[in-house]
Amino acid sequence: MYKIALENNLTVQELMNLNNLTSTSLSIGQKLKLKNEIASSDDSNIYTVVKGDTLYAIANKYNISIQDIIDANNLTSTSLSVGQKLIIPTNQNNTMYTVVSGDTLYKIATQFNTTVNEIKTLNNLTNNTLSIGQMLKIPSANNYLTYTVKSGDNLYKIAQTYNTTVSAIQDLNNLSTSNLSIGQKLLIP
Repeated sequence: MYKIALENNLTVQELMNLNNLTSTSLSIGQKLKLKNEIASSDDSNIYTVVKGDTLYAIANKYNISIQDIIDANNLTSTSLSVGQKLIIPTNQNNTMYTVVSGDTLYKIATQFNTTVNEIKTLNNLTNNTLSIGQMLKIPSANNYLTYTVKSGDNLYKIAQTYNTTVSAIQDLNNLSTSNLSIGQKLLIP
């Protein structure tokens, strides 16, 4: 462990933290993450744990789930060490939804064909209270197409084209009227 750390300009503790190891024992063929491998990752950020950090606080800071951090770092426990480096995954497959008057988690989950628990987990919510204007990540949004309204479009025509219904498009996009604007983006079920 000391030799590997020295060759890669790391301390033994940094190497242990990067790989979530609890001892310096290594086995032949074991793969280790090195600082430069992680830093070059295009789809992740690196976070260094500071005193008082928890997975919950870090997940909130980056607006991702605790499970995302656990999975990205192959963590076997929720314990963190000061100086430990964590990969913070970025998730660009989620669509953002803005809460409007009358919304409930159940209504939003039904609208996007997901569950209340999935929305709560993804957004690190501890209760069902929502605020108007609150932004929520929607986990199943990648099951939908995004359509940009063009001149001459109407909801009926779009629904026919994508083999869905006008009401399904209205519900999914929280539309109270059938009026559309050129350039408007619609989720299509």
